[in-house]
Order: sequence, then C-alpha cells, then structure tokens
Amino acid sequence: MDISVVVPLYNEVESLPELTAWISKVMAQNNFSYEIILVDDGSNDGSWDVVRELSETNRFIKGIRFRRNYGKSAALNTGFAKAEGNVVITMDADLQDSPDEIPELYRRITEEKYDLISGWKAKRHDPITKTVPTKLFNSVTRKMSGIHNLHDFNCGLKAYRKPVVKNIEVYGEMHRYIPVLAKWAGFTKIGEQVVEHRARKYGKTKFGMSRFVNGFLDLLSIFFVGKFGKRPMHFFGTMGVLSFVMGSIIWIWIVAEKQYIIHQNEKYHLQIPYRDATANPLFYFSLVAIIVGFQLFLTGFVSELVSRNGSDRNRYQIDEII
Repeated sequence: MDISVVVPLYNEVESLPELTAWISKVMAQNNFSYEIILVDDGSNDGSWDVVRELSETNRFIKGIRFRRNYGKSAALNTGFAKAEGNVVITMDADLQDSPDEIPELYRRITEEKYDLISGWKAKRHDPITKTVPTKLFNSVTRKMSGIHNLHDFNCGLKAYRKPVVKNIEVYGEMHRYIPVLAKWAGFTKIGEQVVEHRARKYGKTKFGMSRFVNGFLDLLSIFFVGKFGKRPMHFFGTMGVLSFVMGSIIWIWIVAEKQYIIHQNEKYHLQIPYRDATANPLFYFSLVAIIVGFQLFLTGFVSELVSRNGSDRNRYQIDEII
C-alpha cells in the first residue's frame, strides 16, 4: 500500500464527507493505493455515524472509535498502530489542511528519502492570540530539540516513512513534538514543506490557552525522557553526588574552622571567640544538602529499576472498529 492517511477527529460531523471525498479524488488522480483511517476521539455530535456511512460507500475508509475523549495524541498513536501504508500522512479533520499537498509529501518521502516532512503554514488564518504564542512555542522547541530547520512543530499535516510511526510512542499531548520524538528515536532526516492553511469552514476551534502550559510541560518531559530515559541515574545520580559533595564540603569547613580556632587559642593563649557547629546556619544548609543528595541518588537508583520495565501508557477503550 502506498499511503495511509490518519485523521484524528472530534466533533467534525460536517467536514468528514467533503474531506474524505477530496482525499479519494487526489488518490485516484495519482493512482495511489491507499487507506483513510478516521479515529473518532469520543465525538458526541454524530461524527461516528458519518464515519460508518462513509465506510459503507468507500472501501478505503476505516474507522476507530474511542468510548471517550482521550486527546489528539491518543488518536494519532492508535491510527499509527493500524496504518499499513509505506508512507503515512496525518491531517486534521477540519478542512484547514489541504489533501492536494499529499502527492508532493509522498514524493519527498519516497524520492528524497526523508524520514519525516512537517508542514509549515507560513500564512495562517488564525487570530493573533494563537499565532504569537505559537511562534514563541516553536522558537523554544527549536532551541531545546536542536531541530533548527522547522518553523512549525505542531502542524497537523505531516508525512512519515512507515518505520517512523511504528517506532515512536505518542501519548499525553506529545503530538506537538512528534519531530522531536522521531529525532530521539534515531530518525534524523527531517524536512519541512510550506503548505496551505485554509480558513475553518465548519465547527469551531478546539484551541485553548491551557494547551500552551501543557505543551511546555510536555516539552520538558520529552527533553528529560529523550536524554535520560534510558539512563536516569546519570541525571539523578549526578545531581545527588553534587549536592552531597557540596554539603560535605560545607560541613567539613565548619568543623575545621572551629578546630583551627580552638588550636590557635590553646597554642598562643588567645581568646578568639567561636561558636558550636550547630549554631552556624551553614551547618543546617550542609545537612539538608547531604540528605537531598542521598535522596536524589536513591531516586536515580529506583528510576533505573523502573526504566527496565516499560509501562504500557497507551491502552485506550475502543468502542468499535470498522
């Protein structure tokens, strides 16, 4: 199979017939063998009824329905698991992504041998309350990930080689960072393509400002897991050793200072005042640093044990599969 088109959707009942017809038209014009995988993320507007009807009239349409809303990452991860095409295309269901971009995305994956091509909506039809935070988010992600050639990490229109989607795990709200996940998995040939951003025709946006907070937290999570996920002791152990050594040095200095003053008083019959170690505020700082160092070291040890037993974070309640 040439192409699998994975479309996560939530309450997009009006756009689905037009979207699937458009995709099918593009596929027929280019003689692609294909499938359209519609993943209904717990819609309550009758979207699944439309998916069922579409699958009855078009054998290339497949559907997966969640019992409740899990989020876009869950829908993508489930769609990736089902995809059979050599090239996997993802796009949003709201008709803001154009299926006319598919042939060029497919060509660049198959001929130019990219692992992943991410769309860049250079001209956006979004309010400034969305475009400005998006630019800031993309700038931070570029610096933290080291992927400097992407302008828009969160564009829903992307193309992948099949091995990419089969070797990454998308959970939480990690769909924003799929290029970063791909890079950490060893797929480093990542490119970008300017794509059309169409004005929303039906429904309303699912965008909310809370997504930026969640997105930033997910970015920190990806950075940590990608860098230390297989060796957490390197992070926690290093921090623990530094804290322990710093606390120990301060404690030794406090004790040594007191002993030095006592020695000088005895040797030269002086009366230099000194105070007990426990009366020095630095003593308690050193004590806390030593205890925290032990705790961080033990955290690293436990994390090493946990990392050897991968947990299944992607088990979702699926109501029906077509």
